[in-house]
Amino acid sequence: MNTAILKPEVQQFIREFEGDITKLAFAGSPFAEISTQELLEQIDSREKIRNKLPVWYSTSNIYYPPKLNLEQTSSERTAKYKSELCDGSVMADITGGFGVDSYYFSERFKGVDHFEQQEKLSEIAKHNFRALGVENVHCHNEDGLKGLRDKQYDLIYVDPSRRTNEKRKVFLLEDCTPNIISNIEYLLTHTKLLMVKTSPMLDISIGIKSLKKVKEIHVVALNNEVKELLWLLTSDDVVSPKVATVNLLAKNRETFDFVYGSQDESKFGDPASFLYEPNSAILKSGGFSMISEVFGIEKLHKHSHLYTSNELIDFPGRRFRIKKIVPYNKKNIKTAIDFKKANVTVRNFPESVESLRKKWKINEGGDLYLFFTTGIDDRKIMLVCEKITNKLG
Repeated sequence: MNTAILKPEVQQFIREFEGDITKLAFAGSPFAEISTQELLEQIDSREKIRNKLPVWYSTSNIYYPPKLNLEQTSSERTAKYKSELCDGSVMADITGGFGVDSYYFSERFKGVDHFEQQEKLSEIAKHNFRALGVENVHCHNEDGLKGLRDKQYDLIYVDPSRRTNEKRKVFLLEDCTPNIISNIEYLLTHTKLLMVKTSPMLDISIGIKSLKKVKEIHVVALNNEVKELLWLLTSDDVVSPKVATVNLLAKNRETFDFVYGSQDESKFGDPASFLYEPNSAILKSGGFSMISEVFGIEKLHKHSHLYTSNELIDFPGRRFRIKKIVPYNKKNIKTAIDFKKANVTVRNFPESVESLRKKWKINEGGDLYLFFTTGIDDRKIMLVCEKITNKLG
């Protein structure tokens, strides 16, 4: 960690830089103690976290790590969400990294141990906690697994690295570092609650089978994009874990919870007045069979994952008013498409969005939404819809 980067004139240069970074690369660093590469790294990394980490972006005297260290870093909104799931006296973040998760855990725990093996990254995190005014996070430059030793915590949090030494991305738990699968029993002897963050690509059924002691699974989406899976483990035996889905939106959040393995019978029906598309967190969770019963709406088809009703309801996902129900054949579709552009979605349909746009000459955009899907009688249909944005009440 080059402390010269923290000099006021350098910090001002980094904050105010708006030029062409390529020209800066050729011109070289204007500061004798700082290499061109170091300066470019600070400017580039700061810009990368503008939306993801606004607190860090707007705080003075922050030292930024290389972009690779920022890729797996939680966003502020997802970090804050996971901190809301627990509180207590002391916790350990054994894969501390840049420190975003530790920062938010520090608001819920009296003390936080931040473990990070990379010396430079540990120094950066330690400096930034001071810059952010955080005094109850203690940074340790060591292997988090070894750092636990004879300590006891209310929570241990781990976000295994999903890259190999060759920088190749991996998704299976046993391929990540540290290997959580082989260390679960050891970790649970040091904590009341173990929280594991994994890639959203991990199959939930595989995760449950591998981790075994799962109490809760949280599927976390940000603006309808699934960002992470959170697994809460305890020493207690759990027959069926709770699955909690959350979609963090700009002004609110959509939630839907169920018990894993529940098999409520879906009610099926033809498209009515309104159409509902579950958000991405629900789609990832696989909780399709409960939606019909919980919300009192009907499903179009077992595999379509679209729902309908005659009365408009609040729903954790997108809502639409159905304008037309069109059987999928050349004559009917050609007559129904009397517009130049629309937003196209396919659900349980044999053709892709791209092929449908090309076949029917539909440009992207506009106020209309087309759903190409399969109905209850296995017939292919096109639903012409308008999106409903206002909430009830």
